[in-house]
Amino acid sequence: MKPIPPDLGWMNLPNLPTPVKALFAGYLLAIGLGLCMAGMQIMLTHGMADGKLGLSLEDIVYSYYGDRSGSTIEGKLNGSMKEMGTPEARLDIIKWVRNGAPEAEWEPRIKEVFKQNCAMCHGAMPNIPDFAKYENVKKLAKTSDGASVSTLTRVSHIHLFGISFIFFFVGFIFSFAAGVPRWLKVLAIVTPFGFLILDILSWWVTKWVPGFAWLIIIGGFGYSVASGVMWVISMYQMLILSRNGKVYGNAWEADLK
Repeated sequence: MKPIPPDLGWMNLPNLPTPVKALFAGYLLAIGLGLCMAGMQIMLTHGMADGKLGLSLEDIVYSYYGDRSGSTIEGKLNGSMKEMGTPEARLDIIKWVRNGAPEAEWEPRIKEVFKQNCAMCHGAMPNIPDFAKYENVKKLAKTSDGASVSTLTRVSHIHLFGISFIFFFVGFIFSFAAGVPRWLKVLAIVTPFGFLILDILSWWVTKWVPGFAWLIIIGGFGYSVASGVMWVISMYQMLILSRNGKVYGNAWEADLK
């Protein structure tokens, strides 16, 4: 039977009360799965911007700066939307777009092509353009200049608020880790926030200067690694290190003195 730790000696990941461990471990498992799903979503959106599976520098440039040699619709039809319609329909739309997307051809022919191949999403789902309307298609038939300022603003504040909450709770749980030097613990906790800010700011810079796309990759990789290390250490201490029966003492002791 374990001796009862004095005072706050139980305040570390291996010695936490079982209900608190269950709470922390459940949260980390859900967040871990969520981050995996986020990675898959990035691969299926940004990762297909150049028409090839896998995230590359070109994908980042196309997503934020755009492919200014062609229209948004053509870029999508050659990239992430390539498999969403028949090759014949894809060719018809691209030819029509390159011809200036004339309204005279919309009603008699092109509208039906969009209806047969695109309307199951573009027209049925909120927050994406309704391709039953010529005006919406015409806007995307212009040269692709990447993410719009309104899109960047919306996505930036969602990421800064949402992901910061994730890093806050992951860092809070990790702050109870036993045996980790205080300087290293502090560095690990603040690092994801720094890389997150770098990532978001890089979106805006890359929107106008494509050469900064590398910073987006560095930012995303940096906060993924930093939060991943905290995740692994926290789960290991709660589920494995706790089995040795040792009492580790208050993980915050040095800061409470």
